[in-house]
Amino acid sequence: MLTHTRRDRIVDYINENNTVTVQELMSEFDASAATIRRDLSVLHDEKRILKVFGGATAITNSDVNTFEPTMKAKSALNIDEKDRISRYAASLIYDDDFVYIDSGSTTLEMIKYIENTRAKYITNGIVHAKKLLEKNLNTMIIGGRCKVSTEAIIGPDCIDGIRKYHFTKAFMGTNGISVTAGFTTPDVDEALVKEEAVKHAYISYILADHTKFGQVSSVTFADITSCCIITDREVSKNYSSKTIIKVV
Repeated sequence: MLTHTRRDRIVDYINENNTVTVQELMSEFDASAATIRRDLSVLHDEKRILKVFGGATAITNSDVNTFEPTMKAKSALNIDEKDRISRYAASLIYDDDFVYIDSGSTTLEMIKYIENTRAKYITNGIVHAKKLLEKNLNTMIIGGRCKVSTEAIIGPDCIDGIRKYHFTKAFMGTNGISVTAGFTTPDVDEALVKEEAVKHAYISYILADHTKFGQVSSVTFADITSCCIITDREVSKNYSSKTIIKVV
């Protein structure tokens, strides 16, 4: 395992367990005590964890993110990772699919790679619908209230609209992924829309780069076991033991 990958996974593991020992980390990552202590020292200096006698504790485990970046701000983050994730996600669409595409920056990037013109597409993303139409794809948009910052359609009308449909696949965005809190987002209205879409899909894919792991936002919209995850780096066994994870 590459050093940076192991250290990212150590942070995830500590964030999920709050307090861990060196012995636990040695067993989890099949590494020597010297390697683990060196990793903890580096991560402590980077202010990603707090090194204590005999182990480490999480710095941000109890923090809950209530801030929702704008679509423009999110689109500028982790561009290469989103490109790989979205390209793979688009390859999962087949001729007879009825696809739900959630609002979000990675799901928006995914549309660029969609080649299947025989599937049907439905979305609550305003820009997403425009991009789908530009590709001459069979497109529907859910009605409801428009949220300016994320350019998403939300609210009771949107939820009622989703309840009428049964999707073969849903491609979802998320602000955080936690073994205990599940998939989370800061906005309760968006969470309710996401929750309904996942309920009405045969299979749901969460499109999330590695920075989303170990993060918790205000509202849970799905349990960790209810969706498959497409991401860009290997993650700790805490996650992979709970659901299917595809690393691209």
